[in-house]
Amino acid sequence: MVKIGNLELGEFPLLLAPMEDVSDPPFRAVCKKNGADLMYTEFISSEGLIRDAAKSVQKLDIFEYERPIGIQIFGNEIESMREAAAIAEAAGPDILDINYGCPVHKVACKGAGAGILLDIDKMVSMTEEIVKAVNIPVTVKTRLGWSHDTIRIVEVAERLQDVGIQAISIHARTRQQMYKGEADWSYLNKVKENPRLHIPVFGNGDIDSPEKAAEYKSKYNVDGMMIGRASIGYPWIFNEIKHYLATGEKLPAPDLAERLRIAKEHLDFSIKWKGEKLGILEMRRHYTNYFRGMPNFKTYRTDMVTADTYEEVTAILEQVEEVYADYVF
Repeated sequence: MVKIGNLELGEFPLLLAPMEDVSDPPFRAVCKKNGADLMYTEFISSEGLIRDAAKSVQKLDIFEYERPIGIQIFGNEIESMREAAAIAEAAGPDILDINYGCPVHKVACKGAGAGILLDIDKMVSMTEEIVKAVNIPVTVKTRLGWSHDTIRIVEVAERLQDVGIQAISIHARTRQQMYKGEADWSYLNKVKENPRLHIPVFGNGDIDSPEKAAEYKSKYNVDGMMIGRASIGYPWIFNEIKHYLATGEKLPAPDLAERLRIAKEHLDFSIKWKGEKLGILEMRRHYTNYFRGMPNFKTYRTDMVTADTYEEVTAILEQVEEVYADYVF
C-alpha cells in the first residue's frame, strides 16, 4: 500500500499531473470518474495568492468527490511561498505540492519552477519552511535537473525527504529538454535504489499507453505514475492502465457514444464553473484528443474550436454522432 502521510493510495497509484490551463475542476472530474487515484490542481502563483488575484484564488476551488486532492503552488521567494502555503492549506486540500518542475521561460528564468534546480540549497531551504508552515503532507514535483550536466536528483530527493516531504514526483527530463526527446527513467531507478530514501517516488514522462506503463513499472521500480499530456481528451487512460496491469489485457477503446458523453459532461462543467465564454474557449484544447483518429474529421474539429456558443458546440457534437454512428475505434 502506497501512502502519503496517512493517505492510502492503493498498491500502484496513478496520479493526474498538474497542468496549467488543463487540470481544472471540470477536467479533474472526468479523470476522477475514469480512475485517477490522486489529482493536483493547476499550479498556483504564490504571489497571486498573497495579492488575492482572482485567477489564482479561483484555482483553489476543490470538491469533496475529488479527494484525495492536492493543491500545487510555485514561486521564487521563500516568505511568499510560506504565506501561500498557509492560504492553500485553508482551502482544505489533502496535500500541498510544490512545483519545482515547470520549464516555461517566464517561470523558470525567474528562479521558480524548474529554475530553482540551479540553486539546490535554496530549494531545500524553501521546502523546509513550507513543511513547517502547514499541517498537511507536503509533496514535490520536479525534474531531473536543469541540464544533463547538472542532474543531482538522487541527492535532491534525499535532501527534500530529510526536511519533511512525504512523496516526490519526478518528470524524467531536464529543464533544458522541455518536453522534447525521450524521458530518461533510469534516473528514477537510481533514486529508488538509494537505501536512505523511504518516501514514495512517482514517475512522470512519456506514459501514453497501458503497455508502456507496464514496461516502465517493471523496469524502474517506481511506486506509482503521474500521467499528464496523455490524459488530455483521453481520461480513460487511467482505468486502461489499471486494467492492463491487473490482467495483462487491453480494454476496448471507448466508443463514439462514450467519447461524446464525456466530452459533453466536460463541456457542461466547464461552462458551469467558468461561464459560457471562458468555458467554451478553454474546452477547445481537448476536442482533438477526444476524437483523435476519426477520418475526415478536420471540418468538425475546426467548427468546434471556432464555435462561440453552447448551442453551436452541442449542435456540432450531434452532427458528429449522426455522421460517425457506425465508426469503430
